[in-house]
Amino acid sequence: MGKVIVKIKLTNHADLVVQELKLSKRKPRSVEAEALVDTGATRLYLRPSVVKALGIKPMEEIESKTTNGICRRKVYQPVRLEVMGRHGTFDVVGVDETVPNLVGQVPLEYLDFVVDPKKQKLIPNPEHGEKQMTEEY
Repeated sequence: MGKVIVKIKLTNHADLVVQELKLSKRKPRSVEAEALVDTGATRLYLRPSVVKALGIKPMEEIESKTTNGICRRKVYQPVRLEVMGRHGTFDVVGVDETVPNLVGQVPLEYLDFVVDPKKQKLIPNPEHGEKQMTEEY
């Protein structure tokens, strides 16, 4: 199928809440980056440099099954993920700096995107037209 890379915008969710409640005039911390679309991964995975720039803190640890076996990874506070005009809020799993940022199945499903293997790109789910839709059955 080949690599599918997308531009993503990430914003510290807690900063957005503080701004909405008018508790601070500080602009929410935000980062634009590239990410590999990985339908074999489950969640949103970010490099330490991105996690640091967003100022998100670890909440817990999980076990993660990788091609190299089981490892423990930190789960960080949520971020707002924006991809191609669609957005959602997701917890972040940390990966090594040598691993690309990854957008996995959960964000893809929530944002209603699919991978077009012929064109090697991310597209809105053709079953739903141009609208973002969730399936609840």
